[in-house]
Amino acid sequence: MLVFGYAGLIWLSLCALPSISKPAVAQTPQPPTREQAVVTRTVDPNRTSTSEDEQKAERPLPGYILGVVKDGTGAAVAAQLQLTRQDQSEPPNQLSADGGQFFFTNVPPGPFQLTIVAEGFETQNVSGILRPGEAYVVPEIRLALAVVVTEVRVQARLTPVELAQDQIKEQEKQRILGFVPNFYVSYDREALPLNPGQKFRLAWKTTTDPFTFVGVAALAGVAQATNAYPGYGQGWDGYAKRFGASYADAITATFVGSAILPTVLKQDPRYFYKGTGSTGSRLAYALASPVFCKGDNMRWQPNYSNVAGAFAAAGISYAYYPNSDRNGAALVFQNSLIRLGEMAFEGVLQEFVLRRLTPHLKNRSSKRP
Repeated sequence: MLVFGYAGLIWLSLCALPSISKPAVAQTPQPPTREQAVVTRTVDPNRTSTSEDEQKAERPLPGYILGVVKDGTGAAVAAQLQLTRQDQSEPPNQLSADGGQFFFTNVPPGPFQLTIVAEGFETQNVSGILRPGEAYVVPEIRLALAVVVTEVRVQARLTPVELAQDQIKEQEKQRILGFVPNFYVSYDREALPLNPGQKFRLAWKTTTDPFTFVGVAALAGVAQATNAYPGYGQGWDGYAKRFGASYADAITATFVGSAILPTVLKQDPRYFYKGTGSTGSRLAYALASPVFCKGDNMRWQPNYSNVAGAFAAAGISYAYYPNSDRNGAALVFQNSLIRLGEMAFEGVLQEFVLRRLTPHLKNRSSKRP
């Protein structure tokens, strides 16, 4: 009983003690499953930029572009190169390849174009695509020589005859008040002499000019009104005779005194405008023009052609003037002196008046080839 009492007492004591927790047993961690290994990254909506490390990680690596420039013989060529990115609006990079070799560094990847310019060679373009971190070697560039186009203007030198012909064409445009022919005056003191054909052409141009017929008709009318050379009579028949005589005088005086004799005696039939000096010197020059002229040698000399031509024309007119008005040598001298006086008066008009009344003059100095 006592044993059972002690046993019960022990059992009651044990039941009365507070509960004691058992120690935790350490467990070996198990590897996560595939689904558990997926990490979901939560982005902060208030974050506006990535870190500098992240930017560097996202930026593609730059590359390099290198090569050499040569000519057709394989020799290095100094050139200027321009690198242009085709997919971006970045400014082009400039590089000078003095020894023919070039090397561009830190070039962003992507399409590019190289423009090669060298003096004396044609400009050449090279395109390619640079990959990230790549050292792109451009195939050897061979420049072609530039085609030089040279414009050569050859100005033909005119012969003296051609230059004189050109001067005559300008003279044939000279008209007083725009319609009265003024062909036998040169405003170029150094004008070249005329050859025989040009002297005859100028005479023909003068005698066939329409205004010459108008002038002859006016002179015939004055002679009719003043009853000059009464042997011709009056009426239309007398006027026609006076017109024919006046036109014959113009033809003989022009061709004999300005074409035939100047050709034989090698003299210039034109009046050379002075235009400078005192009024007295110019007046004396103009009054002396019927008896002084330039020779074909460009020197001043007595005007044998003009004086002899005046007398020759007067002698020829003796054949068609009325018999009643022929008084021998007196008629010849009279008409000759009248002709020379008319030329002296015309010289004064040329020197002081007619140049101002002749429009569109082309002044120039002749240059002998």
